[in-house]
Amino acid sequence: MSGRPDNFTIVIFGAGSDLATRKLFPSIYQLFRWGHLPEEWRLIGVGRAGHTHERFRRYVFDRVMELSPDSVDDRQHFERFCERLFYVNAELDRPEGYTVLHGEIMRTRGAEAGCGNLLFYLSTPPSLAPAIVGNLVLAGLGGRGQACPGWRKIIVEKPFGHDLQSARELNSLLEEAFDEHQIYRIDHYLGKEPVQNIMVFRFSNGMFEPLWNRQYIAQVQITIAEEFGIRGRGAYYEEAGLLRDIVQNHGLQLLAAVAMEPPVELSPDAIRDEKSKVLRSIRLFDRETAHGSAVLGQYDGYREEKGVAQDSNVETFASLRFMVDNWRWSGVPFFMKAGKSLGRTVTEIVITFRCPPQNFYGERGTAACTPNQVILGIQPEETVAIRFGTKRPGEEMVTDPVFMKFDYHESFAEEGLTPYHRLLLDAVDGNQMNFIRRDSLERSWSIVDSIRESLAGTIPDSYPVHSWGPDSAGRIYETPG
Repeated sequence: MSGRPDNFTIVIFGAGSDLATRKLFPSIYQLFRWGHLPEEWRLIGVGRAGHTHERFRRYVFDRVMELSPDSVDDRQHFERFCERLFYVNAELDRPEGYTVLHGEIMRTRGAEAGCGNLLFYLSTPPSLAPAIVGNLVLAGLGGRGQACPGWRKIIVEKPFGHDLQSARELNSLLEEAFDEHQIYRIDHYLGKEPVQNIMVFRFSNGMFEPLWNRQYIAQVQITIAEEFGIRGRGAYYEEAGLLRDIVQNHGLQLLAAVAMEPPVELSPDAIRDEKSKVLRSIRLFDRETAHGSAVLGQYDGYREEKGVAQDSNVETFASLRFMVDNWRWSGVPFFMKAGKSLGRTVTEIVITFRCPPQNFYGERGTAACTPNQVILGIQPEETVAIRFGTKRPGEEMVTDPVFMKFDYHESFAEEGLTPYHRLLLDAVDGNQMNFIRRDSLERSWSIVDSIRESLAGTIPDSYPVHSWGPDSAGRIYETPG
C-alpha cells in the first residue's frame, strides 16, 4: 500500500465481541499510531450495550489496556485515538437502529457523508449476517447502485455459512447488496507472514520451483494443532465442529497455496484463479473411500465442557488424505491433521521429497533413505527448514539427517504486520489478494460437505488430552491414492 488511504469510516457490528476487543481495536490503534490511516478516519461501533459515545470510548480504552497493553506505548496518544470512536445502540436484526446509524455516519462525516467511504466489518455470529446485510440495504447503505463516488466495502468473518447451501444463500444475499469486488471474506491465516511467503518461496527460488511436482515430491503434510480445547465455546463448537471450524478455511487455503500453479501475473484475480483451480481439482470423498481417507476424533472430556451435549458426537480432531487430480499432483497425497487438545500448538507444512533411485549411504550399509524435506513453520515459530542427509563423522559411509533453518525473527529486525493489520489495510486499499473469492469458498464447502456426508453417523474415536489424536488416525497413511 502506498501512502495514506482516502478518508473513510469503519463500522464494526458487534463492537463488544471478543474479536473486536482482542484483535480489531488494538490493530486499528496501531495502524493509527504508525501513520497508516488518513487524517479524517472514524470508527463507529454498533451493538446493544447501551453505550454513549463517551462510555464506548472508555470501554475500548479499558479493554485494550487489559487485553493488549503492549500495543499502547503512549496513553495520551491512545486517548486521541479514542476521540475518533463513536457508538450506535441497535438490535442488529431490527431495521430501526440502521436509521440511527445512517444519521451518525452523516453527523461524523459532515454534509457529504452519504457519499463518503464506508467499510463495514461483521464481528458477529454468522447467523446475524443476513439480517445485517438486509438492514444496510433498507437504510440506503448498501454498495449496489449507490448514486455517489464514495466506496462501500464489507468484511465478513468466518465461518461463512455452515455448509454449501447456506454459503450459497449468504453469497446470494450479499451480492444483492454489494458487488463481488466489494465483498471481503476474511481468513486471518492468509494475512500471516509465513503464509504470504509460501508463494515467494516457491516461485522465486530456482532450486525449488522445478522440483515442486509429482516427479520429485512424495507427499505433503499439513498440521494445524492446538494444545488447548474449545475454551468455553461449547455452543459454537456443537454447531461447527473441527471440519467446519478449521479444515474448510485455514486447512484448504494452506493446501491451495502449496499446490497452486504460478499465476500469470501478480494480481488478486490471477492468484485467486490458481487457488480456485486447485480446490476444484481436489477429489471429493464418498462412502467407499472415506474410511481409508478420513478419521475423526473427540478429545476425552469434551462432553463435560460447558454448552456441550453429554452424548455429543461432534469432532474435535480430523486426519484427512486429500488427492489433487491434476497434471502436477496426480498420485501425490496431501495429508492434513487438525485438532484441539493435541500435543502442542503448531501449524506447519512438511513437503517430503522422493528418495534417489539408488542409495548407497543408508544406516549401516542398508538402502534406507533420509528423505529431503522442506518444513514451513506458520506458528508459533515462523520458519523455513530444510532437512537433508549428510555423512556421519567416522569411517562408515552412512548418513544422518540434519537441518538448515531460517527464522523470521532472527533474520529481520523489523517486525512484520500482524494478520489483522495487513488485512484491514488491504480492505481499505481495495486489495483482495488475501481474501477468499466466492468460487473458492463454495468449492471448499463442497469438499467438507463430502467428508461429512461420507462419514454421517460415524462416532468420533476418542483420544487423550495432549496426545496427537486417536490411534486410528494412522490408517490414512496406509491407503494407496
